[in-house]
Amino acid sequence: MTIAVTTPTGQVGSRVVRLLLQAGVRPRVLVRDPARLDAAIREHVDVRRGDMTDAAFVREAISGARTVFWVDPTPHSSEDPIETSDRTADPLIEAAQDGDVARVVLLSSVGAEKRHGAGHIDGLARIEERLDATAADTLHLRCAYFFTNLFMDLDSLAGGVLTTPFRPDVPMAWVDPRDIGDVVAARLLNDDWKGHEVQAVHGPEDLSFQQVAAILSEVLGRTIRLEVVGEDDLRGALRSAGLSPSAVEGIVGMSAGTRDLVPEQPRDVITTTPTPLAAWAYAHLRPAVLQATS
Repeated sequence: MTIAVTTPTGQVGSRVVRLLLQAGVRPRVLVRDPARLDAAIREHVDVRRGDMTDAAFVREAISGARTVFWVDPTPHSSEDPIETSDRTADPLIEAAQDGDVARVVLLSSVGAEKRHGAGHIDGLARIEERLDATAADTLHLRCAYFFTNLFMDLDSLAGGVLTTPFRPDVPMAWVDPRDIGDVVAARLLNDDWKGHEVQAVHGPEDLSFQQVAAILSEVLGRTIRLEVVGEDDLRGALRSAGLSPSAVEGIVGMSAGTRDLVPEQPRDVITTTPTPLAAWAYAHLRPAVLQATS
């Protein structure tokens, strides 16, 4: 069983690599800088060193792998993020078309089911469509909003403010990336599924940003005030940061395009993962906020 893992040092990929090793699998990992791999892990994996935007490297690195776990490495701040996501996946699509890869597990997102109108998520939707047009078995994991996105608001949280472009009172799915890694590893190790499948990863419960602010207030031991940022204000801030028009719309579109979304797959025993936000925040966010405050 040969499994190739992209972004093996990321929030999800690092968890996947560790679980595969514990299952007795030596994964093939695509990584730009092997030094970023945990030293204890490095000797147990097949390292392929290169840049994920280098099509020739990616094509060679994944060739012959039975299964590929694909995480789009494109930053939201890219000049044209949707086009870049699509183009970066070209060698994966080619390998699937040529039969060099038999199965692909894609880290996708809630909102990809819309196909258009969800900002940078549209790039994942395009990859889903292209993979499903091949003969490879494909699984698209449509994941909820990551708990770890809260780290992007660390300075504001240290000052007692949580900012969001989402509607404050509308519940949405939230998930711990570690739990996503558990689902990914289970699917990579299961050799029985065939065809083209979609599985949502919704986390333990839907939460509005008002509820999130209340949870964080309790965990952090301070009042966290919610501040809603309008789309025009968000655009202005992103432009001031030097982002291109395509990048700005890619970021704004993710929240605007999923604001009233009802996910294609309902919450059930398959799509629900266990870690609650409060437990994750106490273990991970609280120490980071305390450090930022000090």
